[in-house]
Amino acid sequence: MNKQKPILGIIGGGQLGSMLAQAAKKIGIQTIILSDDEFAPAINYADHFIYTKYENEENIQAFINKVDIVTFEFENIPYSILSTINKSKPVLPLPEINQVVQDRQKEKSFVNGLGIKTTQWSLVKSKEDIINNANLLPGILKTCTLGYDGKGQYVINSIDDIPNNLFTTNNFILEKLVSLKKEISVVITRYHNGECSIYEPIENKHENQILKHSKIPASISSDIFNQAQDNAKLLSEKLNYVGTMCVEYFITNENELLVNEIAPRVHNSGHLTIDAFNVSQFENHVRAVCDLEKITLSKNSNAEMINIIGKEINNYRGKTFEPNEFFYDYLKKDIKEKRKMGHFTRLLKS
Repeated sequence: MNKQKPILGIIGGGQLGSMLAQAAKKIGIQTIILSDDEFAPAINYADHFIYTKYENEENIQAFINKVDIVTFEFENIPYSILSTINKSKPVLPLPEINQVVQDRQKEKSFVNGLGIKTTQWSLVKSKEDIINNANLLPGILKTCTLGYDGKGQYVINSIDDIPNNLFTTNNFILEKLVSLKKEISVVITRYHNGECSIYEPIENKHENQILKHSKIPASISSDIFNQAQDNAKLLSEKLNYVGTMCVEYFITNENELLVNEIAPRVHNSGHLTIDAFNVSQFENHVRAVCDLEKITLSKNSNAEMINIIGKEINNYRGKTFEPNEFFYDYLKKDIKEKRKMGHFTRLLKS
């Protein structure tokens, strides 16, 4: 006798929440999405949509009452909210994981503690701290929390480049700039029983600090391929992770593999898995958090993915595509500069 499928609550209604809801529907899982954006695009795909500010305890409780399991599309949800929900219904990945990866100092300390390399870095709380770590210049100053897509980041070539009044509200880490050969990512899904579905490394290119292009296969050595996958598996195990996550890497000109950061969620570079694999990162995430059967992963095709940013979306809407091309419109209400509006995947011959 088959057990009844759970109702999945998803916090966040952007494109990742949308694609999670679509993947859930494909395998017969109902979704209820909680979002603080009244016009979030996931409203088009969820079985039920709750618009609320996260501080509204009554609406949060209504959400809890309607779902069996909760997951989220982005990691910057206040820990207090995830922790509160987790007392009533299981939240996966575990809220405690966000406390590690939301803070760059904690994240890098965790990664380094497992013997996995990152860029050289130091915690800095003042201009004097930067002066005392001049060996890390030229470097990038990053806020310890809440930075993504290049936000909260400053290139510091010398002491003169430090912005005024920078340390009034935030702590930062200072990372030494590396001689960057390329960037890759590994998307991995870990199930309750510890089994993993791990995708091959994806090669990524950024423009204006926003991901622009991803492709498989990545042009890397077999040693880097294996090390990147092994690191991702170890990190997921030590985090006691359930669901899909991504490890972003730098490869230096000296062919050194360095962890850039961990994303505790489905990831932009993994969008090509929708068309290039039999099971996408989104379906794998839903299967893992809902404790459903793990499907053996197989690759359908090589592929490339292009992020569609801002007004570029107008070049794709209404266009005719080839059978090996797939256009995804995120249906966002407003077109804004540097906003991810959709993506385009092309399957490539081997």
